[in-house]
Amino acid sequence: MTRSFSTGTTRDQKMASLDRNAPRIARPRFAALALFMMTAAISGCAGSPDGMTTSAISDDYRQRHPIVLAEKEHHVDIPVATGDRRMTTGARDTVRGFAQDYRAHASGTVEILAPGGAHSPAVSALRRQIRQELVASGIPSARIVDNYYQAGGPGDAAPIRLRFTATTAVTNACGQWPDDLADNAFDNQNYYNFGCATQNNLAAQVANPTDLIAPRAMTPIDADQRSKVIDNYRSGSVPTSTATVGGFSSGS
Repeated sequence: MTRSFSTGTTRDQKMASLDRNAPRIARPRFAALALFMMTAAISGCAGSPDGMTTSAISDDYRQRHPIVLAEKEHHVDIPVATGDRRMTTGARDTVRGFAQDYRAHASGTVEILAPGGAHSPAVSALRRQIRQELVASGIPSARIVDNYYQAGGPGDAAPIRLRFTATTAVTNACGQWPDDLADNAFDNQNYYNFGCATQNNLAAQVANPTDLIAPRAMTPIDADQRSKVIDNYRSGSVPTSTATVGGFSSGS
């Protein structure tokens, strides 16, 4: 009986043939898998219909707490004691600051609200002095209106209130928590009150509320300073500081 067998050379040829054929089958599979993973990653960055992608979330604190222009009452209270006959230095400075605020933001009437029936001699004396101080600060007398409000009992603090109405930059009140923070812990969104304090501070610091609507007109140029800068540039002179460690030099 004849038995067939393979020699060493034949086995080597078969193994080499298998090695050559194996990569031809595996490479396309790995390439297709890598291409699929890259496509999925790119698709996830482009957008997701479930709205969980960061770029798809509409979560702007400036939309939740917008700064708007609205009419708002500006007021200040001047305390009055029973024995007062003249304004104190602090009260006078407060009235001057109120007048400065009025000139910067309003042009209507200013009300002096005096408490009715509460230590009348002191109220009458300070009210006249307050009016004089407002006029001296640049507010026309015709725009100052006297009025009264009903005061409480003898022990009630009944100040003289100064007030006017002006267009002011405002936003909604802070400290509102309509949702429980634990309910949406994985939504990748800011909580409702986020950014409210920043918006309120920005609205309070705006010197001219109309700057939020449109820019101001340009101020005239300083022709002398511009000519000086241009001449120094043409002559090649370099500006130097006169400051020293001990202060400014005398120039000698």
